[in-house]
Order: sequence, then structure tokens, then C-alpha cells
Amino acid sequence: MLFRSPEARRAMVMAAYAYFRAGKYPEAIATARRYTTMHPGTKEAPFAHHIIASCYFEDMNGPQNDQSNAKKALNELRILKSRYPDSKYARDADNRMRIAMDSLAAKEMNVGRYYLKRRNHLAAINRFKTVVSNYSNTRQVEEALMRLTESYMALGIPNEAQTADRKSTRLNSSHA
Repeated sequence: MLFRSPEARRAMVMAAYAYFRAGKYPEAIATARRYTTMHPGTKEAPFAHHIIASCYFEDMNGPQNDQSNAKKALNELRILKSRYPDSKYARDADNRMRIAMDSLAAKEMNVGRYYLKRRNHLAAINRFKTVVSNYSNTRQVEEALMRLTESYMALGIPNEAQTADRKSTRLNSSHA
């Protein structure tokens, strides 16, 4: 069944929004995704994408838990920004993207610190390097660089420790 009238299309988006407001995120996502598939170029399409992204964003767990919704939220926010850069929802997406990325980086830091406590320096280094390379604009980078320095020193690799320390020093001086 294809919704042809503007009123029917609007009703579909509003149903997705009602599901979202009721906390029924799977239903909201399914309805909004159906709308974006059937009517990608309509004026309500940015709102439908916003609903999808908001469902994942609101259902993000803290960095101590599974981050699949943070990843999905980030992906949907990027889609929203790329497809509808001039929409009012795209402006809000930047801040939400920063929050989602910080949550993902914090999860990496938690796992890295776990490995560090257990003296598994190679595994810790991999996590801290992920933060530095994939989440360079988050609050977690400074600590990641410090932990990289610590891990490299523990492994007896002073050249890598000095490189991480220099990056950390540059980061700190740019924040001053």
C-alpha cells in the first residue's frame, strides 16, 4: 500500500514520532525507515531520519555497556547530515555526533584500562591507538595518549613512548 496523499505521508511520519515519544523505539525506527524508503525526497524525510537517529541516540548505553546503539546513532546522524545538510535536524546532529563519538571512545578507554590493569600492554595499546586515530576530537584523546606513553614505557619501547608523549604535549598546549 503506497501512501500517495500528503496527509497520508504526514500521518506515517507522525505515527513514527508517536512511537518515539512513547519510548517504542523499534516501532518508531521501523515506521520511519519505511517512510524514508517509500518517500525519500519529501519534505518530511529529514524528520523521519531524525526520528531514526533519535531512537538510537536515546537508547545509547553508557560507555561501560554495549555500544551498538551509539554506533547506529552515529551512522544515522551521518546519513542525516549528508542527505539533508540544510535541515534543522542536521544542525542538532553535530552535537549528538560528538556525544556518540565520545561514548564510543570512552568504551575503548574502559577496555584499554582493563587490559592495562592486567598488564596486557599490547591489547591496551591497540585500544588507546583506536581512540587516538578514530576519535581524535573527543575528550578521551588526552588520556589515551598518556596511557600509550605508559604502556610503551612498560614494554621498554621508549621511542614510541616519546612519540605519544609529544602528541600529548602538543594537544595540551593547544588547549591552553
